[in-house]
Amino acid sequence: MFKTSQAKIILSVFVFIFVSNCATNPFTGNKTMAIVPNNQILPMSFQQYEQVKEQSTIITETPRAEMIKRIGNEIAQAAEQWLDANGYKNYTDNYKWEFVLIDENTVNAWAMPGGKVAFYTGILPVAANENGIATIMGHEVAHALANHGQQRMSASTLQQSLGVVGGAIFSEDQQQQEYFNLAYGLGSQYLGMLPFSRKHETEADEIGLKLMAIAGYDPDEGSELWKRMDQASGGNKPPEFLSTHPSTENRIENLNRMSSLAKEEAKKFGVTKFKPNTPISD
Repeated sequence: MFKTSQAKIILSVFVFIFVSNCATNPFTGNKTMAIVPNNQILPMSFQQYEQVKEQSTIITETPRAEMIKRIGNEIAQAAEQWLDANGYKNYTDNYKWEFVLIDENTVNAWAMPGGKVAFYTGILPVAANENGIATIMGHEVAHALANHGQQRMSASTLQQSLGVVGGAIFSEDQQQQEYFNLAYGLGSQYLGMLPFSRKHETEADEIGLKLMAIAGYDPDEGSELWKRMDQASGGNKPPEFLSTHPSTENRIENLNRMSSLAKEEAKKFGVTKFKPNTPISD
């Protein structure tokens, strides 16, 4: 039978692995979880991205598809500028930037580790203009640059491993084990994983606004975009503590605050004027 002393030893090993496998977020300077290394994550990410493309209808060589590529590449270039200027010149050497438009009426966009980004046609009416696209694109590029995918995988690995160890500690008492599994499952989700995800969303908003501003897009559009997002959702969203994302109200407030910081960052790169709100062409 699994002994408590053995569980403590394994727990100590997990703590050691966690402490010794950290990366640095270049935008915040904070240490982040990197239990699963990028040399494992990126090949899987690129493969999964290709599978999504094979299973989807990809729009190419249209004004909208070209706009997605153009804005994506402009923001990726802005990221390279920022990283070079802040001592991270080779940070994206293993990235393979790609930006595709998928023909599907889904209000969504996402990024995979290593710079693979997808937009759905369903989000274009909410984006409304090129500054809106740049807001979404900056957010997704920021997820990729901040290694949020790696952190989520690492956190999930840690969550599952600690659950196994905790369950083993109480293995001699079935009732206590059941209580632990219930408490740990709820606690780690609502007090751990969900706040962790909301932090990533806020972080991606802030980084994304800076990158779009450096690329010449108006960061004031960030809060306007989320007002449109709120209208599109009809207010049908769960309470913040049950969600992977911040509440719309908090997000709009944060984006308004972050916009001035993004403009100050853009000035460091000689950007003081921003592109107009050009409507998305058909």
